[in-house]
Amino acid sequence: MHPTQFSSGDVIADRRADYARMLAESGDPAAAVELMEQALELAPVWPAGLVRLADYAEKSGQPDKAIAALRSVLSLDPEDIFGAQLKLALLGAEKMPDTPPSRYVEALFDDYADRFDTALVERLDYSVPGKLAALVASSPRTGPFACAVDLGCGTGLFGAEIRQHATRLEGFDLSANMLARAEEKNLYDLLARADLSLDPEASGLLAGGLASHRADLVSAADVLMYLGDLANAFSLAANLSQPGALFAFSVEDAAMDEGFALQPSMRYAHSEAHVRQRLSQNGFDVVKHEHTTIRMDGGKPVFGILFLAMNKP
Repeated sequence: MHPTQFSSGDVIADRRADYARMLAESGDPAAAVELMEQALELAPVWPAGLVRLADYAEKSGQPDKAIAALRSVLSLDPEDIFGAQLKLALLGAEKMPDTPPSRYVEALFDDYADRFDTALVERLDYSVPGKLAALVASSPRTGPFACAVDLGCGTGLFGAEIRQHATRLEGFDLSANMLARAEEKNLYDLLARADLSLDPEASGLLAGGLASHRADLVSAADVLMYLGDLANAFSLAANLSQPGALFAFSVEDAAMDEGFALQPSMRYAHSEAHVRQRLSQNGFDVVKHEHTTIRMDGGKPVFGILFLAMNKP
């Protein structure tokens, strides 16, 4: 059974967990905590149940109980597919990590892939692909891109915007399910798995004999909010970029003077200063940037910054 599936393997524990969920949904998280504790007495090494207990405990004003449950999750699941370390950081019990666990991000998008396009475009008014493509089109550069590399390509929303302007289009993503959805659209000349939190050799971006410095356009549409510190991601972009190549990407706007912050959504938001510093350190100059609404979340706008940078010739 996949570790994120919400079953303990014990019928009675599962039934109590179902009742706990109903209590939480009806507005009684404290009662839900009691029932989840009873369920976990029957299934004490159940990571998904402990995550649910932590959620109910936090909502009922019992942070110590939530922290203890999340620490137990980490001990049972060192790869942290549930993002327990991020949750602990949001509770103030751990230092904010510079990057989230790769297995957490991978599982998140594997689960999200089948409903990704509908959820983002139709329900959340997601607009980054079109706006980012327009930013690229507004650059002084003319003519098609010989090789465009779409980092964190997802289901291919940005690929659809840029395909007609690229002779070769490559897409990379951590999620196999996202790559499968992208493949169905027949947009990319190459699709492959890659982990943007790793160095170039380990990331997958150079697998199969792919050359470094092959791209004259690198993109990262709504990807960097799952990375935290952008030093490694921008190093990868520089490794992929030819001299004079464009680098187009988006971040969530941290609305702070410097650094980056982990949001309650468990995504990272970045300051403009952090972005500019990391770009400069990796040989990029900012060509243009644009503050904009990138989508809706809970009925409220999520503000972001779009950047177009150039690898120094």
